[in-house]
Amino acid sequence: MEILNYINGEWVKPTVNEYFDVINPATGDIIAKTPFGTKADVEAAAKAASEAYTSWRRVPVNDRVQYLFKLRNLMRENGDEIAKLITNEAGKTFEEAKAEMVRAYENIEVACGMPHLSKGEFVEDIAPGIDEIMIRQPVGVCATIAPFNFPGMIVFWYLPYALAAGNTYIVKPSEKVPMTMQFIFKLIEQVGFPKGVVNMVNGAKDTVDGILEHPAIRAITFVGSTNIAKYIYSTAAFHGKRVQAQGGAKNPVIILPDADMEMATKIIADSAFGCAGQRCLAVSLAVTVAESKNEFTELICDAAASRTVGYGLDAGIQMGPVINTASQQRVEQLIALGAKEGAGVPVDGRGTVVKGYERGTFVRPTILSDVKAGSEIARTEIFGPVLSLMHVNTIDEAIQLVNSGQYGNQASLFTSSGNAARRFRYEADAGNIGINIGVAAPMAFFPFSGWKDSFFGDMHGQGMDAVEFFTQKKVVVERWPKEQDFKSFTIARRCSSPSRERDAPRNGIT
Repeated sequence: MEILNYINGEWVKPTVNEYFDVINPATGDIIAKTPFGTKADVEAAAKAASEAYTSWRRVPVNDRVQYLFKLRNLMRENGDEIAKLITNEAGKTFEEAKAEMVRAYENIEVACGMPHLSKGEFVEDIAPGIDEIMIRQPVGVCATIAPFNFPGMIVFWYLPYALAAGNTYIVKPSEKVPMTMQFIFKLIEQVGFPKGVVNMVNGAKDTVDGILEHPAIRAITFVGSTNIAKYIYSTAAFHGKRVQAQGGAKNPVIILPDADMEMATKIIADSAFGCAGQRCLAVSLAVTVAESKNEFTELICDAAASRTVGYGLDAGIQMGPVINTASQQRVEQLIALGAKEGAGVPVDGRGTVVKGYERGTFVRPTILSDVKAGSEIARTEIFGPVLSLMHVNTIDEAIQLVNSGQYGNQASLFTSSGNAARRFRYEADAGNIGINIGVAAPMAFFPFSGWKDSFFGDMHGQGMDAVEFFTQKKVVVERWPKEQDFKSFTIARRCSSPSRERDAPRNGIT
């Protein structure tokens, strides 16, 4: 597949000589080449989006959402094709890829409610005869800098809300996984948005910096590691932009002795090893409390060892590879670090070779046991299929452990006690809370929250937070005098104002 930019309603070939190899992580084959774009590409896209904004914001909101309804239908009709692309370039299983796209569809559907969601406020008679109105207006040109791990979904946390609210848009896909968005933009082309309303530029850091610095781009969204999120947030904010920057995570789960152990094990295994652990809501740290340790440890080790790993388009595969060789090496080095720090490795996924896919970047599910609190491996986001086990004696210690971490994306609790669940929900310092849930992913009509070093900004993606982020409030204070009052006011003013002729001698005008 040739990777092109989409600017002003046209497919544009970048004028560059350098390309990034896009590799199928299961087979090791080069399947595309992403152009290393330049700031000139961003300039062209921003110019097209700026010119389109003037007319797009004037399109009635009921008409704007009709484009989104059509896009949702086209994406659903082509869902299997999109999922195959996700599997081939990101490594997920086919079922995981299809599930990813369901949330994309749901966000489009929620954004189609913009005629209701964007309504303002009105108060009559804040003073006699004076009314006050708050209206929402679009921000202008907006952009998303997307990650590799959800090449089809993440963009739709933002884009449909921005478009429905009257903004124009630029998407920068991850250079590691450009094919999914390339295909989706072919569907966007079929929808028939006016030229310049939706644009796409490919590239790496130079393209990102062009987006962060461009004066016409007013709002930016990002999902990625915390270090990059801090860079995106600080640089964009320095240039006066609104920013949503989703960072990393080290998501803990607490297992109380009264939990249903078999259910907890299945759900936690799916969370820790689904998508090869490459998602910001993956459970990466399991904290057993009191006598839950032995049973849960035995069950989770069995679940990890029995998971079927391979190419995501093959039947029966439960987990695919990590994204590339660099990621595979990093994950294996972190497993070694855990062992060096004193953790046990009862299930070791290093050195995985899958028959028929010997060049694939596979790491089998791994368990690190008896991880020490405060160790580097306990603090580090591994972003791979590795679950660390820790043990405490009480729920007080467990909650304290959860709240001591630098991240606050998700925290979960497994229990049959309503009292314990309520206490955890109340006290846990995380933006997404799961009770007997392994992946506490908010529905599209709720914000995808995140606290501490897991998020930089104010408004999150999805739901009303996205509406707030992609609109700016304007307050209007109005007085409309009665017609007879207005005539009396005009006559009185004329009688009390000297004519120019009378004023001339006094002002020295000749």
